[in-house]
Amino acid sequence: MDVLQRSPDNGTEESSILETVTAVVSGKPLSCPNHDGNVMEFYCQSCETAMCQDCTGGEHAEHPTVPLKDVVEQHKSALKVQLDAVNKRLPEIDSALQFISEIIHQLANQKTSIVDDIHSTFDELQKTLNVRKSVLLMELEVLQTQLDTLLEGQESIKSCSSFTAQALSHGTETEVLLVKKQMSDRLNELAERDFPLQPRENDQLDFIVETEGLKKSIHNLGTILTTNAVASETVATGEGLRQTVIGQPMSVTITTKDKDGELCKSGNAYITAELSTPDGSIADGEILDNKNGTYEYLYTIQKEGEFTLSLRLYDQHIKGSPFRLRLIKSADVSPTTEGVKKRVKSPGSGHVKQKAVKRPASMYSTGKRKENPIEDDLIFRVGTKGRNKGEFTNLQGAAASTTGKILIADSNNQCVQIFSNDGQFKSRFGVRGRSPGQLQRPTGVAVHPGGDIIIADYDNKWVSIFSSDGKFKTKIGSGKLMGPKGVSVDRNGHIIVVDNKACCVFIFQPNGKIVTRFGSRGNGDRQFAGPHFAAVNSNNEIIVTDFHNHSVKVFNPEGEFLLKFGSNGEGNGQFNAPTGVAVDANGNIIVADWGNSRIQVFDGSGSFLSYINTSADPLYGPQGLALTSDGHVVVADSGNHCFKVYRYLQ
Repeated sequence: MDVLQRSPDNGTEESSILETVTAVVSGKPLSCPNHDGNVMEFYCQSCETAMCQDCTGGEHAEHPTVPLKDVVEQHKSALKVQLDAVNKRLPEIDSALQFISEIIHQLANQKTSIVDDIHSTFDELQKTLNVRKSVLLMELEVLQTQLDTLLEGQESIKSCSSFTAQALSHGTETEVLLVKKQMSDRLNELAERDFPLQPRENDQLDFIVETEGLKKSIHNLGTILTTNAVASETVATGEGLRQTVIGQPMSVTITTKDKDGELCKSGNAYITAELSTPDGSIADGEILDNKNGTYEYLYTIQKEGEFTLSLRLYDQHIKGSPFRLRLIKSADVSPTTEGVKKRVKSPGSGHVKQKAVKRPASMYSTGKRKENPIEDDLIFRVGTKGRNKGEFTNLQGAAASTTGKILIADSNNQCVQIFSNDGQFKSRFGVRGRSPGQLQRPTGVAVHPGGDIIIADYDNKWVSIFSSDGKFKTKIGSGKLMGPKGVSVDRNGHIIVVDNKACCVFIFQPNGKIVTRFGSRGNGDRQFAGPHFAAVNSNNEIIVTDFHNHSVKVFNPEGEFLLKFGSNGEGNGQFNAPTGVAVDANGNIIVADWGNSRIQVFDGSGSFLSYINTSADPLYGPQGLALTSDGHVVVADSGNHCFKVYRYLQ
C-alpha cells in the first residue's frame, strides 16, 4: 500500500499527507511498505505517492520520479500560502462574532419587552372575552323584568285592597274620612296602571355564535417583525442631499437593502439621523417610515453654516454617511426645490412617525379620525380593590360638583366616596351600619344645584338624598322604583332616575312627587332594554344609555323621543353595551362603551367625533362618567376598581 495513495476519504488523505510531511521535516526516514527496510526517497508524480529505490525499477519504472524532499518543500510552500490566507479570515470572523453577539444581546433585551407585550395583548383579549360573556349572560334574563313588574303590581293591589276592605268593614267614620283621599288616589292609580299582561318574548331561547372566523383571526394574530437591512448597502438620495434651502423643509429618502444589495420590503428598521455643525449645534428633523423598506428624513435648517448629516442604521453609518450639505439661500431657490417644499409639507398618508409617535386614540380606532378639536389623555388614576378609604369594590356611578369635588358610588362597599378634583380623598358616607338611610347597593350619584347628593340605591329600590356633608335627609321613589341605576338632575332641579329593571325613566320633584314617567321594555324608539345612566344637556333634553339595545337615546323634558344613535359593534360610533354618559359645554355627548372598554365622543346630533385616549392605561368595563368643574373627564373603571381622570380640551 502506497503511503500517499489517493483516498475517497479526504480526512484520511489529509492525515496521511500530514504524517508523511511531518516525518520528512523531522528527518525521520520513511519505510517502504512494499520493500521492508528500504527508505522512501523518491516520489512518483503520476501516482502521487512516495517510494523507495526498488520501486522506481519495478511498477513505477515507466513513471517520472523526483526526489521526495523536493516535493515536500513544494507542499510546504503551498500549505504556507493557504495557511496565511486562512489566518487572515480570523479577524473578520472575530469582528462578526462580536457584532452578532451584540445583536443577540440587544435582541434578548427586546425579547423581554416583547414577551410582556404579548402577555398584555392576550390578557386584554381575555378581558374582552369575559366582558362579552357577561353581556350574554345578562341578556339571558328573558321575561324576568316583566315577571318582577307583575309580581310587584300583584302585591300592591293585594295590599291596597286588603287595607281598603279593612277600613270599610271596621273603620270608624272618622278613619274612613282620613284615608279616603289617599286610598282613592292609590286605587285609581292601580286601576289605570298599564301592566304588561302579555309575554313580551316566546318560549324559544337559542344561543347563536359563529367562531370559525374568529378562530382563524386568532390563529394568525400577531407577527414577530425583524429586518435584514444592513448599513453598508443602504443608500440615501434626494434633493435634501444635493442642496439645502435655508428656512425651508427638505427631504432625504433612505432605501434599506440587505447584504446582497436587494431591496428590503418591510419597514420598522431602527434608523437615526443627526444634523450637526462643527461647533456642536444640532438642527431638528424627523424620520418617517413608509412601511415598505424606505424612509424619509425631513429637516429644516434655519441658519447658515457647515452642516453634516449622519444617517445610521442600527448605529452603523449607511453608505456615504456622514454627508456634507450644500446650503443655499431662499432667494436662489430653483423651481425643483419649490416642488420639494410642497411635497415635504404634506407627506403621504402612508407615513408613520418613527419618533414622538402619538398613541392611537383607542385600541379599536381605525386611525381615520374625523377632524375635531378634542385632545385627550390620562392625568391620573385613583384606587385599588379593597374596602378602605380610597379603595373600591365594583364602583359604578360618578359625578362632579361645581365646588371641585368628584363623587363615586362604591357599589359593593355600600358607600359614596368623595375626592377633590386632583384625586385627594376627602370623605365617605353610607359605610355599612345601622345609620338612617343606610345604602345597600349605590349605583348612581348626582349633585343637586343646592348641594344635596342624590344616590340611586339599586337593592333598596329607592333614591336617597343626603346633605353635602353626608347626612341622610330623605328618600324618594319607594314603592315605585324596581331597580334604579343612574340619577341626574335637570335644569329645573327635577331628579331624573333611570330604572334599570323596569326599563323606564322617572322624573321626580325633590319632594318625591312624580313629574312624569316614560319608557317600557323593548327595542323601539321609546323603549329600553336595561337602561343605565342619563345626562341632561343645556336644552334640558334627557340623554339615556340603552345598555342591551347598544344605543343612546335622547328625549325632551316631557319624555317625547327625539333621536337615537349607535348600533352593536366595535367601529366608530358603535357600542357594546353603553353605560356612563355626560354632556360638555358645547353639547357634545361623551359615552362610556362598557363592552368595548373605551370612551367615545359624539356631537349633539349623535355623529361620532373622537375617542378619549385611554391606551396608556386601558379601561376594563367603564361605568359612570362625568365632567369635572375644571373641564376633565372622570370615569368609574369598574373592572380595574379605580376611577380615572382624563384631559379633555376643546
